[in-house]
Amino acid sequence: MFDLIPFRKRNEDLFGHMLKSFNDMVDSSWVSPFGTGSQPFRTDIREEDDKYLIEAELPGIAKQDIDIQVQGNELIIRAKRNEFHEQKDDSNRIIRQERRSGAFLRRFYVEQIDEEHIKARLEDGVLKLEIPKRPGDDHTRRRIQID
Repeated sequence: MFDLIPFRKRNEDLFGHMLKSFNDMVDSSWVSPFGTGSQPFRTDIREEDDKYLIEAELPGIAKQDIDIQVQGNELIIRAKRNEFHEQKDDSNRIIRQERRSGAFLRRFYVEQIDEEHIKARLEDGVLKLEIPKRPGDDHTRRRIQID
């Protein structure tokens, strides 16, 4: 009739055990909050009547490693990270050295902003931007009737 191939749960357990062992080898304190670096950093964006407020999560990144630019209607936030971790034993011999670096980039479309009065501060790993809108620009919404 049909040839049956036996299913062995043991193989699954072996693979799970190997995966767990591999994960245990990685020092979790060394794992970056950005993962592989391929994901953009997280942001919250709010629009108020007179300004935009942006909060970007950049834990562990120093102020001097963040670059913010406005180019046309585009706000660009760049950040870079260069980490070095060294672990020594009791006799001061190096038993592990690791290096990690990465660059992170986010671009946002913004319009009618006052580029000269943008404020930025880094607080507890969160970059906070206050981007005022240009005075005199009409920010009200108007519904258009369809004929």
